Amino acid sequence: MFQSDTYLCTAFPVPTSRDAYIVDFIPHASMDTVHHMLLFGCQTPVSTSSYWDCGSVQGTCADEASIMYAWARNAPPTKLPKDVGFKVGRNSGMSHFVLQIHYGDISAFRDHHRDCSGLTLRMTSKPQPFIAGIYLLMSVDTVILPGKKVTNADIACDYTSYPIYPFAFRTHTHHLGKVVSGYRIRDGKWSLIGRQSPQLPQAFYPANKEVNVKYGDTIAARCLFTGEGRTSKTYIGGTSDDEMCNFYIMYYMDSKHAIPYMNCMESGSKELFQHIPAEANVPIAVSPGPHHPQKAAMRSPAHQTATPLHPDYASISYYHLEQVSAWPQSSLQLGQVSGLTLDSDSNLVIFHRGDHHWGADSFNSQARYQQRSIGPIQQSTILVVDPAKGNILKASGRDMFYLPHGITTDKNNNYWVTDVALHQVLKVSSDGRDRMLLALGEAFIPGSDNNHFCQPTDVAVDTETGNIFVSDGYCNARILKFSADGKYLSEWGSSDRRRIPFRIPHSLVFLPDRQEVCVADRENGRIQCFIAKTGEFVKEIKKEEFGGEVFALTYSPAGGDGYENGTPNEVFSRFGHTCGCLCVEKKKKSWSVKLVNHNICFFVEMETFVQTKVRPEHNMSKTAAIQEKQTVAQQPQPQEENEEEKKSAAKPNKEWGVLPAIITTLLLIPLLVVISIGVFICWRKNSKAMGMLFLLPGKAVGSLNLGNFFASRKGYSRQGFDQLSTEGSDQERNDEDSSDSENEEYSALPPLQSSS
Repeated sequence: MFQSDTYLCTAFPVPTSRDAYIVDFIPHASMDTVHHMLLFGCQTPVSTSSYWDCGSVQGTCADEASIMYAWARNAPPTKLPKDVGFKVGRNSGMSHFVLQIHYGDISAFRDHHRDCSGLTLRMTSKPQPFIAGIYLLMSVDTVILPGKKVTNADIACDYTSYPIYPFAFRTHTHHLGKVVSGYRIRDGKWSLIGRQSPQLPQAFYPANKEVNVKYGDTIAARCLFTGEGRTSKTYIGGTSDDEMCNFYIMYYMDSKHAIPYMNCMESGSKELFQHIPAEANVPIAVSPGPHHPQKAAMRSPAHQTATPLHPDYASISYYHLEQVSAWPQSSLQLGQVSGLTLDSDSNLVIFHRGDHHWGADSFNSQARYQQRSIGPIQQSTILVVDPAKGNILKASGRDMFYLPHGITTDKNNNYWVTDVALHQVLKVSSDGRDRMLLALGEAFIPGSDNNHFCQPTDVAVDTETGNIFVSDGYCNARILKFSADGKYLSEWGSSDRRRIPFRIPHSLVFLPDRQEVCVADRENGRIQCFIAKTGEFVKEIKKEEFGGEVFALTYSPAGGDGYENGTPNEVFSRFGHTCGCLCVEKKKKSWSVKLVNHNICFFVEMETFVQTKVRPEHNMSKTAAIQEKQTVAQQPQPQEENEEEKKSAAKPNKEWGVLPAIITTLLLIPLLVVISIGVFICWRKNSKAMGMLFLLPGKAVGSLNLGNFFASRKGYSRQGFDQLSTEGSDQERNDEDSSDSENEEYSALPPLQSSS
């Protein structure tokens, strides 16, 4: 039976096998129904069920659980400082997240009221120089006497680890808490880390940046309670009628010595707390009623760090997924949907195929469309839809298209579309009159010259010049650039022997703030970006989280201008992993609790950071350098999209396997000669000794240690050779795995000065 003070937990695996770093926490919950949420990181959740009751003995994790985030009382989002992240994934000891939600008073649930609470985690694969952690000071034995005006809960521990740098703090009590204060004690001096009323939004607020903590310091906290209005003793416990005294310190430390979680539950001595600053005994006045995070921030004293961790959080765009079950409100009657875009009014524009389908028999071996006789699609293929309700605002595109594929809009709201059956790129008016304003390519005639396409996939438009970029496509592997009036300007990809050729450039996006155009190279599982003006290569993003294929991409600036010191610095590619959330619904006579996928809540948003460190023409990986010398394999013939479309990925060309084998053989010959000479010299000089060696029973024979051999020869450095012999293969593998996307740099935060 779902009841007040129920604790529910759900677990999710970290969505990557590599190391990753959490840089943002965005809560989705309301204090009307949720008392608090806690996020834990661990190796093994206590249960594999979709959710479980974790308020009982069962708990959260089977192994050690590290608290990573806490939320209560409508706290705003938390954004970590630059170059700081919570490490999760492969080498962190945290392969799972466990989200705990405490439902305090369920009387807020109305009939058919549904609560779906959880978190959005924003993560990056870029290694962070500083690792974040949580230090929790918690009282476990405080008793608040009824009617007593003041009861103090004091906690203190000596710090015995590497230096930490607090950058945020959070307080937590239930109804009786008036103020919670945290301090560092060094040489008898108390320095405030943070102080706040737990009755305000329980966000992480900025800590006193003048304070760091090092070996030999003491960390202390005090919670001030009142027992007024109570008729019985109040104990520390898990229900809303109990109390808690928690002071969370969010800190960072050097990645070499990172400790993700520490705690202190020791009661502070009366002698120590005789010297606590008087401010810790002064309640922070809070006006009654609900508290808006921004208003709450303005009410607190400036030195007491009441500004939210990211002061301009209200202006930042955060992304999460939410499936709206009642959308669209009426059926849209769609065929195969091939493209989506937004118009200048932020309405959704859908490009679909009506009753036409891309099948195995749609094209012959020369990529010519075989179903021309059935005529164009008679339904409206372009639908403008209200994103809020899903109702159709405008419909167009009748009797114009055969197999739609990509769509985008320009600054005048015209549609730029591709049709893989027509082998054309078309500019169409958006006024509903189906006027074709411009046609590029020859209808139904595939080709690879300046005037023809072969199943073009997408279009991107330069918002300033009006120039257009076309990804072409399934049987060509190139990007073409045209002026706004359709004049051919340039192309790249098909004849560039410096890099691995495209394998179905499937989607394009123009980056107006960087003047770049980026392509989703589908079958190569990568994103590549180029200078829009010249077509010069800028960067590549290829991550295992892509799953080997990249079908589409879009762009959203990640804050600022994306540049640092004039160098392209970071972010543009985002990809998500929807995990689900806990949804609790009250029905007339029962409660329903289930894990719902594709809803708001536990959504992990991965962010790929890239930086170009050298000139683009020199940013070739080892693989790309080898490919320079090879003949580019022919592109496969197009087949059915979706299932058939995936089959159209290029098959490996046998010729590609021959040349590496030849090169490898040629490289091995000198090594074999050196080994042979070495064996011969050893045999000549030590023939007797070696003969005895082979006769010794029980000894390993037949091995040759080249490190020892060359170390014994005059002029060779043992250290240098051992480094080559043990690291050579690793170095080669690193070179092969690296690309421009791996050329990452970061700027470390300056170390904080110790306060006196």
